[in-house]
Amino acid sequence: MSKRALLEVIALDVEDAVAAQAGGADRLELVTEMAADGLTPSAATVSGIRAAVDIPLRVMLRLADGFAAGDVGRLVGVAEEMRAAGASEFVLGFLDADGLVDLDAVERVVAALGGCRWTFHRAIDHATDRDAVRKALDGLPGLDTYLTAGSSAGVGTGLPALLAEAARRGEPGYEQRILVGGGLQLAHVPYLVSAGLDAFHIGGAARGAEGWTGPVSADAVREWRRTLDAA
Repeated sequence: MSKRALLEVIALDVEDAVAAQAGGADRLELVTEMAADGLTPSAATVSGIRAAVDIPLRVMLRLADGFAAGDVGRLVGVAEEMRAAGASEFVLGFLDADGLVDLDAVERVVAALGGCRWTFHRAIDHATDRDAVRKALDGLPGLDTYLTAGSSAGVGTGLPALLAEAARRGEPGYEQRILVGGGLQLAHVPYLVSAGLDAFHIGGAARGAEGWTGPVSADAVREWRRTLDAA
């Protein structure tokens, strides 16, 4: 029997988290401020969600819109605060002004994670050289996932890059799991699964007609779960 695909859902609060788990999510990404594409939530939110659900969760480490690290010392402090609140998995990713990975910032934050597992997020889709990002990060402790649409424009545009990178799985810099997210649609799923991709990330698609102004819908998540299981 094949292992089921991973479904990660963005949660903003306890209500979202409970609905996502009820709908069949395997993991949560915890953020706040989706108007800024997701920033670090409060420690109280993290501890509240950790107490409300028993599926894994990854906490965003990001202080401002964009992909610059900003105050790295503050980021390190936030990472330590999130760990104290019960977080054991994280999401992060920083670029410099040239669109290259800000390795110093990433390394300093990762050092504060003490070996915790983490995802390098869609900063890779905005980098000037995707391959260079992967090569620069190769070997960093805890890095097990890249969240990517294959393109800054979303999955529809990024499909060729996603398939090409999936085909390189196992090469240096390509050992990590590809978590497909960013404009992901149900119609993309069979094609991606047939290419060997097995992890999917949804945000707005997990909600009702209100979009980000409404909560996660267990029914919407359930539809994604069924589609992934059928594929």
